[in-house]
Order: sequence, then C-alpha cells, then structure tokens
Amino acid sequence: MKRIMTRSLVLWFVTFAFLGGIVYLGVMTVWHHSEWVQQPFNGHMASANGLGKAGKIDDRNDKTLAYSENNERHYSDDETTREALLHVIGDEALNISTGIQSRYRTGLSGYNFITGAGIPDSLRPNTDLKLTVDAEACRAAYAAMNGKKGACVVYNYKTGEVLCDVSAPSFDPADPPEITEENESEYDGVYLDNVVSSTFTPGSVFKIITAAAAIENIPDIDNQSFTCEGTLDVEGNPITCEYAHGTQSFKEAFANSCNCAFAQIATQVGDEKMKATAEKLGFNKDDFKMSEIPIATSHYDALGAGDNALSWSGIGQYTDLANPMLMAMISGAVANGGTAAAPYIVEDDGNLINKLNIAVNKGGDVSMIAGETASRVKELMKGSAESYSWRGVSLSGLPFCAKTGTAEVGEDREPTAWFVGFIDDDSHPYAFAATIVEGGYGITAATPVVEAAIGALVS
Repeated sequence: MKRIMTRSLVLWFVTFAFLGGIVYLGVMTVWHHSEWVQQPFNGHMASANGLGKAGKIDDRNDKTLAYSENNERHYSDDETTREALLHVIGDEALNISTGIQSRYRTGLSGYNFITGAGIPDSLRPNTDLKLTVDAEACRAAYAAMNGKKGACVVYNYKTGEVLCDVSAPSFDPADPPEITEENESEYDGVYLDNVVSSTFTPGSVFKIITAAAAIENIPDIDNQSFTCEGTLDVEGNPITCEYAHGTQSFKEAFANSCNCAFAQIATQVGDEKMKATAEKLGFNKDDFKMSEIPIATSHYDALGAGDNALSWSGIGQYTDLANPMLMAMISGAVANGGTAAAPYIVEDDGNLINKLNIAVNKGGDVSMIAGETASRVKELMKGSAESYSWRGVSLSGLPFCAKTGTAEVGEDREPTAWFVGFIDDDSHPYAFAATIVEGGYGITAATPVVEAAIGALVS
C-alpha cells in the first residue's frame, strides 16, 4: 500500500511539474516572443521575409534613410549620409546590435505573434519607423570628424529627442567591406555605436562632476583660493598642469581647467562623497537606455585608493570612464535644473499607442542633482564657454555653456579630445557631447564636430 501511495505521489508531482512547465513556457512565449525572434541566430529575420521586405526608416524631417524594394534593402542616395547613420540604422548582417534594424527588426519586418513573419504583403501592417535624428546634422558631424574614431551626440534636454548620433569608424552599408586580418585594424570597433556602447577616459570634462561634488560637500568652496605652480606633489607623486595658473578662485580654476586645483578639491571632498556624487550623476549605473537601446555603464571608483589616485580621478584620469550619451545627459541636467530628460531615438514605430501620443519609446526624466547645484555648475560652465568663445568657438552664435577635455591615455598615444555642454537658449535646448580618440586637445579636435552638428540643426 505504501509503495502504491509513493508511486501515486511521484506521478502527481511529475504531472503537475509537467503542466506547470507547459504553462510557464506558454506565458514566457507570449511575453518574450518579440524579443526571442530578434535573436541573432534567427536568420529568417534578415532574409527576404525580414529586412528584404522591411518597412522604411525616416529621419525627423521625413528624409528616407532605409527602405526595401524587390526584396532588397536600400539606403540613402548620399554615401556620407549612409556612413554617418550606419550605427543608428544598423547593417544588414545585424552585426551592429544597437542599430534600429537589429533592435526593431520584428516591427520593421511586419512580424506578429499570430502569423509570424510570413504574413502576405496585402495584409502586412504599417512597418515604417520615424526617428528623431536629423540626417543633415549627422552628416555634418561625421564629415567634421574627418576619419577619426569617436562619437558625437546632440539631444534635446527638454524632450529627450536624440537629434544627432554619429560614431566612427564607419562603412557604407550599401557596400559593406570584407574585414580580414590585413585590414581589421582599420575597422577596429566598427560595429559599436560609440555614442551608446563605448566609454572613454573623460579627462577634464569630469571636472563637471568634481565641481558638483565640491558645491554639495564643501560649504566655503567659493571663498577658497588655490595655488598652481604647474605641479602638485601628492603622496610623493606629481599631479601636473599644463600651465602655472598662480592663485585662483574656484570659478577661475574651473575656467582654467586647473589640474592642481581640482586635485586638491577632490581630496577635500573625499573618496566616498566623490563616488556618491558621480553615482547621482549616472556613473556605475547600468539601467539607462536610449529608447530600447542600453547605454554603456560609465565608471568611477577611487575608494581606498589613496590621495594620489583620488586626485587623478577628480580630474578625469585614474580609472575613470565616461559614456558620451551620459555626458550629454549630465550637461542636460545642468541646463534643466538638475533633471535630465531620458533620451529616445524612435519617434514613431507605427504603434497605435504612439498615434495617441502615448510615448512608449520614451523614458521618464532622470533626477541627477539639486537645482541649486545645477545652477552653480551652469555658471562655471558658462565661464569656461566665454574663454572658448575668445578662442573662436561659435555654436551658430547661440549662447552656450561647456567644458573641454584632453584625456591622457598613454605616452605613446595622442590624448582623447572631449567637448560637452549645452545651448543656453529655450528655442534651441540642445545638450551635446563629442569625443575624438587620439584627437589631441578638446578645443581643437572636438569643438568643430559640435559646431558642425549645431550649425546643421539651426540652419
């Protein structure tokens, strides 16, 4: 009798486990079908039933960037535009995982859960996508990068619309190269959208974060003075500055981008509060997205590393790494009273909910710093921008607040150049970040890229 009872219990357990598994599989299939069908190993989505019949992709001005005809995928008639928007649109081999053709290919292909990808053309739903990017701004920024590796992003800090997203190196999606051992160095990183998927040593643009930390944690920071003789000994190792700035205020030290002053400021703030401020501003977080596209995690951590490492971290060196999209968001938060609009790049995916102006592709605002802190950092960035204007930087004559960066990345390599900031004009609420790998000085290498993008946007 006990044996029969035991066998019955085992049978009931197996039966319930089987039924539970069936229910779980069914729920997961319904819940994740769109995500699963987009996996790279599903070649059908890149076949004639996928991109070969995929809908068109337009920019914000209804300029067609990609479309299908006769079971083939076609792109803009202009080669520079095709290369400039490669990482936004994506390639047909789906190597660029953040590209629209990869991330949204189920919608583009007309796939749905009931009929799959094989629905007749006469019954296919609207599969077109409209993006927020401006093709002319992307084209201008890409041309200004002049073949250098890097990134440029411009976005509306009030609404979150990404207006320019450009990454290099690139290639022509209409004539993709065959990458071999002989030419792979030329295409190193070509499948990454550096705007969202890469991080770089930030150099002096990180002083925006250090300044915010000082404002929030050093009550008399505006009354302090800092002496720079071109070098500062910290724990027996020198912190170097390009110039001997002499005695300067906090505001002057920011405008001068003085390493010696900001090294002292970082040690005053302390490693714990430096990290806390960096994390409030988005560092060490992996939950930011641009529409459905994940943004690479920026890194900051000098806990317990000692004052020399802390000093270098406060000026954007040590192990600091920053993502261009995040730096644009931080600039947008400074402009926007401490709150950054979450970036998005898909304006309309054909979804009825979008037609009703319910923004399924748009994230909520991100609170980063206190309004008073943002206001004071804005004044510091405005002071820096005045010095850049004296040196010929002009963003189409619009008032701007900004910070350049020249990040050292090794003795045998040129520095990584940065330019981040925002237009201080309600009619053109644009935050931006540009980085050029081995570009040299930010003022000479990165500013022309932003100038070109903003010029195209306001023309």
